[in-house]
Amino acid sequence: PGFLPRPTSAMPRISDGIKELEGKPFYSFEYFPPKTPSGVMNLYERVERMAKLQPMFVDITWGAGGSTTDLTLELSANFQQQFCCETQMHLTCTNISEETVIEALHKAKASGIQNILALRGDPPAGTDKWEATEGGCNNAVDLVKLIRKEHGDFFGIAVAGYPEGHIDHFKDTPAISEADYKLDLQYLKDKVDAGADVIITQLFYDVDQYLKWVQDCRDIGITCPIVPGIMPINTYGGFNRMTGFCKTKVPQAMREGLDAVQDNDEAVKQFGVQYVTDMCKRLLDSGAPGLHLYSLNQETAVIEILESLNLLKDCAERRAMPWRQRIDPARAPEDVRPVYWANRPRSYMARTLGWQQYPNGRWGDTPRVPQFAPLEKYHLEQLHTVDEEARRTAYGTELKSVADVSAIFAKFVRNETRRLPWCCRLEDEGKIIESQLSNVNRAGFLTINSQPRVNACPSTDATHGWGGPGGVVFQKGYVEFFCSPAHLTAVKDALAAHPSVQYMAVNAKGETQTNCKNKSMALTWGVFPDREIVQPTVMDAESFAVWKDEAFGLWEAQWGSLYAKGSASAAVIDEIRSSYHLVSVVDNDFVNGNIFNFFFTATSLLSIQ
Repeated sequence: PGFLPRPTSAMPRISDGIKELEGKPFYSFEYFPPKTPSGVMNLYERVERMAKLQPMFVDITWGAGGSTTDLTLELSANFQQQFCCETQMHLTCTNISEETVIEALHKAKASGIQNILALRGDPPAGTDKWEATEGGCNNAVDLVKLIRKEHGDFFGIAVAGYPEGHIDHFKDTPAISEADYKLDLQYLKDKVDAGADVIITQLFYDVDQYLKWVQDCRDIGITCPIVPGIMPINTYGGFNRMTGFCKTKVPQAMREGLDAVQDNDEAVKQFGVQYVTDMCKRLLDSGAPGLHLYSLNQETAVIEILESLNLLKDCAERRAMPWRQRIDPARAPEDVRPVYWANRPRSYMARTLGWQQYPNGRWGDTPRVPQFAPLEKYHLEQLHTVDEEARRTAYGTELKSVADVSAIFAKFVRNETRRLPWCCRLEDEGKIIESQLSNVNRAGFLTINSQPRVNACPSTDATHGWGGPGGVVFQKGYVEFFCSPAHLTAVKDALAAHPSVQYMAVNAKGETQTNCKNKSMALTWGVFPDREIVQPTVMDAESFAVWKDEAFGLWEAQWGSLYAKGSASAAVIDEIRSSYHLVSVVDNDFVNGNIFNFFFTATSLLSIQ
């Protein structure tokens, strides 16, 4: 089961995407706006990781009482534009006027968002009863009508469904009455009749009740897709709080199983994963089109559930490119990028957001690649970063020499530290060459980007695959690194023994050295039935010159700034930033080459300099 790559420029509404699947199940993730700046940074990092699981869409909640309006809009825009995730933005009626709703919709549309989850919303904090805002919508039906009135069919509109009935009907009673249950169903139909095209349910754990409710929906003429909302279990206390707040029915077997292990956090998680997995199997077997997972901004349980359901096995088949394509209905699909921002895609997206046309076909065929946006503090200090304490833990509280820096780089590629300023983690491809990269870093070549050579690998391979089934993919061995002038001399001297190797080098001043005759060359390509050869990743001299300012700037912005000016640690970082070279090396022999033999030669030459 699974869905295949599609041109992301089509940017379909969720209902259209479900139709395209023709019964194949999907999954999607929900997040909420964090309360602190460090929480936002951590969420961005988590969403970037989870995006690699190829969810059909992600969504972000609208805070209780409209308390996170600006942050929800910011997160939604960044998920769509920088993470290239189809994003559904929540929108509620609580504490918000029609004028503000209309403004939020215009901002969402301008950000490329085409899916809205329309909700009445919960009462503001500190109140028990929901009341309409003067000049606002009275309920979700009004909100759906307003969206359709203002934007026609542009937005896909999802609404909430309640398999156990909306809590307003049984706040003071154990369960909903039959009359109120039918009234709630009719209200759901009113939302669909007003223009909603998808229903996403409130969390539940009673599958029998859900299946009965779905049938009841169909019996009164609701025909749109109904997607079950699934809440993983992370902790015993958190489960009790959430189910208590929502008055969610907890089946007896589930209650007894959780109560038996309540004092063992790991056992609670394991029980939760197994129970929810079994529940999801029943739902999918019974015809649910997919699963909407309420992540609670956590990833472990979500991933374990999807792995248990065997829904992650075809992630590679759903990767249209080695990187996530941007989503833009007004421009041709993007299908080629320079390799340098591979580990900082958000920065690349931000610096190319204003391009009226994205490179398509061959990078070198573009008459003139548009200008990258100027490098700003935003790119260096706010993207792909975490707070100062986390960076200090990763990069060290004190540096005595460049050797300490080399050791930190080597620890990163061995997965012993979580991050570097240029990359948040070593990707699966990098893990294949982990030991070789570790040796290279210990020798003083400080690596920030790499890929192993690949020769005719199936396009569905879990690690290297992209482009959909039926193709084969290729890539040249590539390593990008910082090194001292002495190391660069060794690199150049080693070229004689390795004629298939080419390099580009530049220092912070912009002084370049290279043995490349052309400004661009392919690093990755694929061959597929009924298509031209696809060439999605390139080395490019002009882009390298743009990237070098960002690459060198990160030394100070993310690392050197941790230390007091004039300290020995600050001097070490400044020495590297001011005297080292940024170097890209590629081995063109993708059949039999070994780029690390080249580094062995260069390291050997260093010892006799």
